[in-house]
Amino acid sequence: MTSDSAQLSLFDALPPAAEPEPAGAAPATPPAAAPIDQARAGQSTLNAHTPLTNAVKAYLQHIATTHLSPHTVKSFGYDLNILMEFAAPQRPVGQIAFRDLENFIDWLQNGRGVPCNAKSLSRRITALKAFFKWLNEIGAIDTDPAAPITQRPVATPLPDTLTDEQVRQVLAAAGELRHHAEQPDARPLLLVKLLLKTGIKKSECMALKLEHIDLSNPDEPALWIRYQDPRYHRKERKLRLEPAWAALLQEYSAQYQIAHALFPCTARNLEYVLAEVGQRAGLPKQLSFEMLRWTCAVADRRAGMTEETLRHKLGLSEERWHEVGPKIEKLAAPPL
Repeated sequence: MTSDSAQLSLFDALPPAAEPEPAGAAPATPPAAAPIDQARAGQSTLNAHTPLTNAVKAYLQHIATTHLSPHTVKSFGYDLNILMEFAAPQRPVGQIAFRDLENFIDWLQNGRGVPCNAKSLSRRITALKAFFKWLNEIGAIDTDPAAPITQRPVATPLPDTLTDEQVRQVLAAAGELRHHAEQPDARPLLLVKLLLKTGIKKSECMALKLEHIDLSNPDEPALWIRYQDPRYHRKERKLRLEPAWAALLQEYSAQYQIAHALFPCTARNLEYVLAEVGQRAGLPKQLSFEMLRWTCAVADRRAGMTEETLRHKLGLSEERWHEVGPKIEKLAAPPL
């Protein structure tokens, strides 16, 4: 209960009487609503009679402020625009029923005249379910017509990882570049060891700065993964580094005159670095950020790291873990 609506007790002092406003004075300007109240006010205007196009616009504005990536927001917007193409933009959201959505899914596959592969269909069903669930949660519609729709997960192959022997070959190849007689280069080994130990993504790697590296305890150096965008603060985490990595960092910093960004180059440049290491190691497939990330995850799981700890280490949401976790389990399991 707020102070405006609270009842006074016998022990409360009476509020002072309001002073009359001087003649001709302009009326007092009411205080601006807090952002959260403004957002709620915007959502409360949606109801069963709201045209689909207005509801979609409000939903996209809402998810743009969440942890979803800009790519996901853009994809959901594209998918919901296709729904408007089928159902008409001005149709009230309260008139869209489960049968309509079933017909929409069938139209995507058979009637639209545009190919819709399994992955696209799965994402569009996800967008539908998320949109109508949100409308139901904010009270715009009484029932969620998309709730009975079953998701159709896409069966994707297991990712490529390195065997223990291949890891040794990769480290040896990167070590050869470090001690090259004509042009010694510590960067390949620094990068490979960083990715094998931390399992960070390419984008996280490119965002690293020297200030993110904690060498205060030589026996337990650490790496902070930071995000400037507040929507991704939940992904921030502190990861262990190998003690010997600190000396490698010093060597690399001297060679490349590192002052701020850990890798002052493009992501494509580092991809070439990994590709060259993989070729020197004789790998059958190209060495990549993704391959080293999965190799790290599988090694940690085999070493006994719990699923929850590993999920946090990789910076994954619970939703994303539902897809990634089982794959890691299969890759980490002993042979049958």
